[in-house]
Amino acid sequence: KTWNLNMFTLIALGTGAAYLFSIVAVLAPNLLPPAFHHGSAPPIYFEAAAMIIVLVLLGQILELRAQAGTGDAIQSLIGLAPKIAHRVEEAGERDVLLEDIVVGDMLRVKPGEKIPVDGAVVDGRSVIDESMLTGEPEPVSKSAGDLLVAGTLNGTGSLLIQAKKVGSETLLAQIVELVSSAQRSRAPIQRLVDVVAGWFVPAVVVLALLTFLIWSLFGPEPGMVFGLVNGVAVLIIACPCALGLATPMSVMVAIGRGASLGVLIKDAEALESLGKINTLIVDKTGTLTLGRPEVTDILCADGVEESWLLAMTASLESRSEHPLASAVMHAAKERQISFPEPSEFEAIRGGGLIGTVEGHSILLGRRTLLEEHNISGLPAMDAREAGLLDMGRTLVWTAVDKSFAGLLAVADPIKPTTPEALAALKKLGVEVVMLTGDHEITAARVAGQLGISEFYAGMKPEDKQAVVMSIKTGGKIVAMAGDGINDSPALAAADVGIAMGTGTDIAMQSAGITLVKGDLRGIVHAISLSRATMKNIRQNLVFAFLYNSLGIPVAAGVLYPAFGILIGPIFASAAMALSSVSVVGNALRLKKIPL
Repeated sequence: KTWNLNMFTLIALGTGAAYLFSIVAVLAPNLLPPAFHHGSAPPIYFEAAAMIIVLVLLGQILELRAQAGTGDAIQSLIGLAPKIAHRVEEAGERDVLLEDIVVGDMLRVKPGEKIPVDGAVVDGRSVIDESMLTGEPEPVSKSAGDLLVAGTLNGTGSLLIQAKKVGSETLLAQIVELVSSAQRSRAPIQRLVDVVAGWFVPAVVVLALLTFLIWSLFGPEPGMVFGLVNGVAVLIIACPCALGLATPMSVMVAIGRGASLGVLIKDAEALESLGKINTLIVDKTGTLTLGRPEVTDILCADGVEESWLLAMTASLESRSEHPLASAVMHAAKERQISFPEPSEFEAIRGGGLIGTVEGHSILLGRRTLLEEHNISGLPAMDAREAGLLDMGRTLVWTAVDKSFAGLLAVADPIKPTTPEALAALKKLGVEVVMLTGDHEITAARVAGQLGISEFYAGMKPEDKQAVVMSIKTGGKIVAMAGDGINDSPALAAADVGIAMGTGTDIAMQSAGITLVKGDLRGIVHAISLSRATMKNIRQNLVFAFLYNSLGIPVAAGVLYPAFGILIGPIFASAAMALSSVSVVGNALRLKKIPL
């Protein structure tokens, strides 16, 4: 009625013709012409119709099992969320199911437990392992007012949190939905298949009618029986199951494979487009670099030990909320240096810290701060200070008991995996361009270290978008990788937007690809996966078209005059199912193919 012709149209016509013919043959055989009789009664094809449907359903079951296999990544994501939460009520704490939590509920998260919902810390302090969502191994310190994400792991502290987002609104639920919807999306190449299928089905029906007429008029007796059987065989063997599975099966497997690698593909169109890019524009901070400061150099004054200097500095920084404080404390912990609690602490307006540690007066901050406090011994570092500043380092100067003790150089280091990823991108024929809001010196240093010849510094969001448009105008196919917030105009302007590891709503909305782990190697995997998927789809399409091109003439009986070969409806159905299984098997190779 709707003229939405597909593979089931041919199955219904074939099995319907066989079944209805058999009904008439049993109940009213005299209604059929003598030519349809085989001996004293016409033949019946109930078993043929039943076997055809069994084989078709078997193919569907195999397809569904393959789909279930690609859902492993989704199931592992769903498994990150706990099933039970501890709700804090007037009468005390009570365990409730996750689905019973509403926005505003107060929840207790105990040490070692997973965060049940997206929320904010009301009371308590702890470190949270967010590596399952961000890929960053370093736990993040959380205290009152900080936001938490469902599925992340609480450390050693007990937290009282307030639910801000529950159910389908949580970041974890959105990631699950992102992967699920992407697996249901259609690649642009599928449109070509749909157009072909729209013409293919009516063409096959015409061929089946011609087969019936030719066998009835010119075939051996009983010609009409041969015509009916061969016409039904044409309808069944021409069923474009393999053609219908060729694209969606490969896309579905590829998106599942991507999710297992931390590459969330928003839709099939992004997957197809990614393999065509020849220019990748990347933000610096958090993409090429770690996105968090680390201590790179420790310079001590004469007579001061490095471990003691670091312990004194970390002790005071442990009370600070400045981003550099975590870098100093991390450096101390990495070197297994314990640091005492300061007995006095004060943050200086305009930047800097002053306090008392184990009876020593400690002063931290810029060099100018130490000069204002008349700290002696600073000129001894003039030459080395200049070298560190030229390298783009941020310096933390430390004075102990009114004398200069040393300085710590802090920088956002390049990710260890970045050089490997850039080399792999070069092999794939992708040129890398760096954009950053940092000043020229830092940008030039990072670009020089990584061998990136084209970079732009001091970029605002609108500037980044203009660069993307300019490169596209030059005929390049561009992918843009950024954090999905400040970079959202550029992400939207690129042929493919890639959000790097931020896990925010805006990142997912702005970009076609989201890299949960924030690792540049994820882009290498994504490009390789895209190219492998398109190659796999083309293999499937060639196989499906070749199968139908060969199968239809054989079912119509072109080999009968020369070789006496005919295939009945059951054999045609088995061949059709085998072709579908072959396409499914070829698509499933994407789960194991090296990237």
